[in-house]
Amino acid sequence: MPQKSSDRSIIPLGSRLNQVFPFKSIINFSSFLFFLLFVMPGIALIWRTFLITKSSPLNNLTTFWAPFLLSLLTTAVSILLIFLFGTPLAYNLARMSSPLKRIITVFVELPIVMPPVVAGLALLSTFGRRGLLGVPLEFLGVQITFTPIAVILAQIFVGAPFYIRSAQNRFSSIPTELEEAARIDGASGWCIFRTIMIPLSYRAIISGLILSWARALGEFGATILFAGNLQGKTQTMPLFIYSSLENDLGATFSTATLMLVISIAMFGITRLIARLEDDEELSSTY
Repeated sequence: MPQKSSDRSIIPLGSRLNQVFPFKSIINFSSFLFFLLFVMPGIALIWRTFLITKSSPLNNLTTFWAPFLLSLLTTAVSILLIFLFGTPLAYNLARMSSPLKRIITVFVELPIVMPPVVAGLALLSTFGRRGLLGVPLEFLGVQITFTPIAVILAQIFVGAPFYIRSAQNRFSSIPTELEEAARIDGASGWCIFRTIMIPLSYRAIISGLILSWARALGEFGATILFAGNLQGKTQTMPLFIYSSLENDLGATFSTATLMLVISIAMFGITRLIARLEDDEELSSTY
């Protein structure tokens, strides 16, 4: 006797799950929860700052001028050195075809993923009194650790990779035929670099410098190990926040809020530059 078929339609497992847990709703809800993880800390920091200062978050910054000025001075020097020495390295990496390029790139970009404390310990092992270069430097009467020079070196070490990567990617996108045509016309290497490479890459250079500056401004782990936390000498804004956390919450949260505003501004500028770059490429395509 033939088996009777069931009148009920068989619903696939995927459809059943979609009825119980709608795909779009789950995706939106999980995205919203994860978004809160990024937006709530910034809102909470500003809210907490206003509660503590009981007025404007900039009222308790009188004790912060020394680390503020030191941070501006050291980061300015760091960015200048990153531009002067990082630009040739980025150009060489962009035009290099040797197998050594991968090895060099690994070492150059390693500070991006290196824990800051490890970076500080590595710098201390290099330039410390018993470090690899510290011994001959001490023989010459040069001390780097626990000085503003150490602050600058730490900022360069952690911030330069962001600039080098940005400049290198832009240099790589410029056709080599432009340089070859300029050489045929008699242009020197300096002339080509100044009149072709830099003008065509200035937006990427500015964006990379902004990212490097923001990273150098917020450096903490490498600085405190390598340069120390000496007030008026090596104490930058992140170290000031750490030091005043126990005895001056107003200055702590006000400084942190100021750094948050600076970070937002720097990020906005980089996004604006990227949008201008995309609009220029789109207009040139059409």
